[in-house]
Amino acid sequence: MNTEFAQLEVQLEQLIAQYERLKADNLELRGRVSRLEADNRKLSDKVRLAADRLERLLDQLPEA
Repeated sequence: MNTEFAQLEVQLEQLIAQYERLKADNLELRGRVSRLEADNRKLSDKVRLAADRLERLLDQLPEA
């Protein structure tokens, strides 16, 4: 009976340790996703600005 409790205790400790690792990983991944989304927005804005600038330059070209 004591060995069963000891085994359950070990398993429970392992589960708790795994939970804590996964919780930390999840937090890290959420932060990473947030940073990547912000980077993506910045890059999208740059692409939009470049496309607008290119469109204005094309409008300034004389027609052949």
